[in-house]
Amino acid sequence: MSAVVRFGVVGAGAVGGYYAARLAQAGFDVSLVARGAHLDAIRARGLWVWSPLGDLVVRPRASADPRDLGPVDVVLYAVKTYDDDTALPLLPPLIGEHTLVVTLQNGVSSAERVAAVVGRGRVLAGPTYIATALRVPGLIEQTGTHRRIVFGEVEAPGPEPSARVLALAELLRLGDIQAEPVADARVPLWEKFIYLAPFAAVTGAARQPAGVVWSTPALRRTLESAFSETEAVARAEGIAVAPDIRDRIHGYMDALPPSTRSSLLIDLQAGKRIELDALAADVVRRGERVGVPTPVMATLAATLTPYAGGTR
Repeated sequence: MSAVVRFGVVGAGAVGGYYAARLAQAGFDVSLVARGAHLDAIRARGLWVWSPLGDLVVRPRASADPRDLGPVDVVLYAVKTYDDDTALPLLPPLIGEHTLVVTLQNGVSSAERVAAVVGRGRVLAGPTYIATALRVPGLIEQTGTHRRIVFGEVEAPGPEPSARVLALAELLRLGDIQAEPVADARVPLWEKFIYLAPFAAVTGAARQPAGVVWSTPALRRTLESAFSETEAVARAEGIAVAPDIRDRIHGYMDALPPSTRSSLLIDLQAGKRIELDALAADVVRRGERVGVPTPVMATLAATLTPYAGGTR
């Protein structure tokens, strides 16, 4: 990386925009690929964040055309997976000789899609844990204080976090981001996926928040079966998820505010497109590939299929 590290963010909404603001506040050179009213608001008034950690406003460079911004040293790729067809072609103009691309998308297949565009050796990946929303164009609101990224290598990971992963984690921490470097990104990705894909599918199919799902015996049994199927697919793929992953998920569900809705349910109720293909449908496809039956996840995916493209 160069002495002055340049960050680019593709998907500068609630998640990508929040991390961009933190990095810009810390003094990094940050560029955003944005569009529409959000881009107009950032150019006119800056990018605002309301947060329990303190409000802030920054004025990063922003453009709908990545050719105006690149190349950069690190790209944070944080678009919704259903936007990949239009977002992935935005990456090449941001790529320099040593550029890294960190994908923060939901699911476990993002790194493969990004690598097909920028090359496998450039890609780092990992789940992020944060509660933010784009309230109006140019304004991100954070609820809670989590701002955690767990990331690492996806191509030939070693026994310890690589030097470039450790170096990037230090840079992210300078931006007040809770960065956790790991050796193999696939493990935390799948550990989140085992929870998220079933939770999104059941809350979406039932049109109910976490509290209703977890307290209704029939829905809870459905969710438990979906957890089991997804975990079985992970283990069949050889992913070394924690032996107590189900206990961890139970503890998380017990502590979850009853009104919590999955992002899929939020998008579904707003008539927007939903991340079905990257979540429940991906579990089903992968299960078929490794010979693991996923009847519950298949039923949930089928139930949600008519809404995948949105209803507005």
